[in-house]
Order: sequence, then structure tokens, then C-alpha cells
Amino acid sequence: MASESEIGATAAPAIDHHETTENSTSKARALTLIAAFLGWMFDGLEMGIFPLVARPALNEMHHNAFLAGHLTGAGASGAPSEAYVQFWMGIVTAAFLFGAAGGGLIFGWLGDRIGRVRALTASILCYSIFTGLCYFAQEPWHLGALRFIAALGMGGEWSLGVALVMEIWPAKFRPLMAGIIGAAANFGFVLVSIIAWIWPVTPDNWRWLLLLGAAPALLTFVLRIFVPESEVWKRAVQGKKVRPLREVFSPPLLSRTLLATAFAAIPLIVTWGIVQWIALWTDQMAGPAHPEYKGISNAAVAGAAILGSLAAPLLGQKIGRRPAYFILCLCAVASAGWLFGTIRTFGPAFLAGVSLVGFFATSFYGWLPLYLPELFPTRVRATAQGVAFNAGRILAAIGAWNMGSIMGLFDNSYPRAGLAISMVYLLGMILIWFAPETKNRPLPE
Repeated sequence: MASESEIGATAAPAIDHHETTENSTSKARALTLIAAFLGWMFDGLEMGIFPLVARPALNEMHHNAFLAGHLTGAGASGAPSEAYVQFWMGIVTAAFLFGAAGGGLIFGWLGDRIGRVRALTASILCYSIFTGLCYFAQEPWHLGALRFIAALGMGGEWSLGVALVMEIWPAKFRPLMAGIIGAAANFGFVLVSIIAWIWPVTPDNWRWLLLLGAAPALLTFVLRIFVPESEVWKRAVQGKKVRPLREVFSPPLLSRTLLATAFAAIPLIVTWGIVQWIALWTDQMAGPAHPEYKGISNAAVAGAAILGSLAAPLLGQKIGRRPAYFILCLCAVASAGWLFGTIRTFGPAFLAGVSLVGFFATSFYGWLPLYLPELFPTRVRATAQGVAFNAGRILAAIGAWNMGSIMGLFDNSYPRAGLAISMVYLLGMILIWFAPETKNRPLPE
């Protein structure tokens, strides 16, 4: 990356121009970070919405179908069974994950072809509009279809925001930037959890929470007007024919793509197979008398996750990327073992357990934006990150699609299922030692 003095070398007088360029560069960095932070924060808000509205929404839709006489046989009752809720929660979650995987590929590719800012603007517009349209859903499959399209934008936003920030900020700030970006989504989780805590989500008001999801559309105007394009990307693609998809799936980058995919897939599987279901587990324990409990538990998870996302890249900078990932996996499986193996009632111990799981299970989202950009050259960085980060969602989606059957294997027990799924961290503890160590190395050009 060019220094500030090199960027301004063509102007005179030198001192005045240097000061102007320095101020301009600082402003550009700040705007880029704010835009990426807000984009990923709203991503977190969008992802946190559905676990909170799932049971109330499905209760209302099931009740309306009952009143309309559309239910027959064992399902012909006013109250849905736990199996019904788990089935549709799994279907809608799977639709979201498949959409996010596709969006990571599509928008990441666009980011390498037309620029980070334009592709980022389109991705945020996509996820905000279609989340807001969920307000009008009348049947569970409507939610699934709209969440799928919204997820296309969410899947692309992460890789584009990370690429943009890492390319514009100096190398010494990369661990801090990774932590801030990783924590951003959890600020969104905290925000939506506080809303659900103060105004408990019920079958009568769940639609308004989804309508709130349209708010990030306003961010696109800020992006297009104020946020500069990555100069590093401009130089990397100038006068060249870029084929990012072909390159990331061909040697010598293929091995890195596969390893990066595995490193992202492991925390994603746990997030979508465990963390996203904590609200439903809380609802099951608390019963209809305490709908606010799920907001409390989600806030506990998200608050701890903010700290975990900030701590992970700093740990990676201190001891190295590979040892940090190993330690995070070890602590994550241990904390999941304590929560799912020992706690069965809502209370202080449960909140302490979900906080610990939230800290370690989501700390990887601070480690990934530090490590993944260091694996790939600028010309394919957004595509590679989009593929790696979101391909893991396909595995998580397959699990979510069959969540009803999976839960049946564990007698519909959330803790038993959570304990089994957390074992995937053991794979991460092995695979990380096959990857390159990138500590103190510049971003590949």
C-alpha cells in the first residue's frame, strides 16, 4: 500500500499537500470503517431477528391456518407442536444459509469486478429491503423465500466490508480493525435483543420487528456519496483481465481456499446449529409466561460475543494466527460442554453459560477478518473471502434443513444436540496446523 506521502507526491507545495492528503486519507479511513461497521452491525441485527420472531410468527401462522380450516389430522389444533416449530425454524434457517452462501459468491465476485463500494451498496440494499418485506408474510414458506433473498445481500456484505477496510487501513491497525468488524454484528444482536427485552416479541407484534430490518437501506446513500473506493483494488485490476472465481479454485490458491473454508465453516456450523437456537431453548424453558427471557438470553450471548470478537484478533497478533485459532477451538468446546452438559433451567447459571459460549463461539468472527485477507491477493480477495466465509453456511444449511430430524435423534433436547454439534471444534484444532502462519506479513498484492 502506498504511503500518504507517496499518494500526494505529484502536488505542490509539498507541505500543504501532505497535510491535505493526510487529512483526506484519515477521513477516508474513518468513513470506510464506519460504513463497514454499520453494514455488519445491521447484518447482525437482521440475523438476530428471526430467532426472536420465529415462535411468535409460527404460532400466529399456525393459528390462522387452523381458523381457516387448512389444517387436518394431527396438526388440526390451534397451538403448534414443538416439532412444527423446529421444522419451520430449520427450513427458514436453511433458506437463509443457502442464500448467504450464494450471496457471498455473487457479491464477492462483483466486488472484485466492479469495485468494493458499488457491490457493498447493492448487498446492503438487497438484505434490508427483503427483510422489511417479511412484514407481509402470511405463511412460513413466505418467510423462507424472503429470508433467502435477503441473505444473498448479507452473505456478500461481510467479504466486501472486510476487503475494503483491510485495504485502506495500515497493517499495524489490522488486528484492531478485525476486532471492530467482528464485534459489529454482535452490536446488532445486542440491539435487537434489547428491543425484544423491552418490548417482548409476541404473535401480535412480531411483524414490526421485521419491518425494522428495512432501516439499513438508508446506509446505501451514505456509502455511494461519502465512502471512497479502494485504491489498492484499483491498482490491482488496472489494465488486467480479472478472473477471480477461476483463480481461487485453481492452484496455487486452491489449498488456501479449502482451508479458509474449513476455518470459517467450523464456527458457522456451531453458530447456526447451537447459538441461533438458544432463543428457542430459552422459550421452551420459560414458557409463554415469560417471552422477555429470550431477549435477555440473546443479549447475554451478544454482549459476551462483542468482547470475544475484539479479543480474538488481538490474541492472534500476540501469539500468532494458528495458535490463537487452536486455543479458541479448545475453549469453545469446553464452554459448550459445561453449558449443554450441566445446565437445564433458566437462571443465573444459564445466563453465565450462554455468555461463555457466546464469547468463544463467536470470537472466530474477529479472527477471520484478520486472517482471511492475509491469505489472498487483492485481485481476488473479495471473491475468496466470500467463498470461504459463506461456503461453510452450506454445511450449516444442510444441518438446519434437517434440524427437525436431527432434534428427533436427541429427543428434541436442545442441550443434547448442542453438545454433539460442538464436537466439530476438534476438527479445527487439527486443520489449523496445515495452514500458513501470516503474522507480521503484509497483505498479498
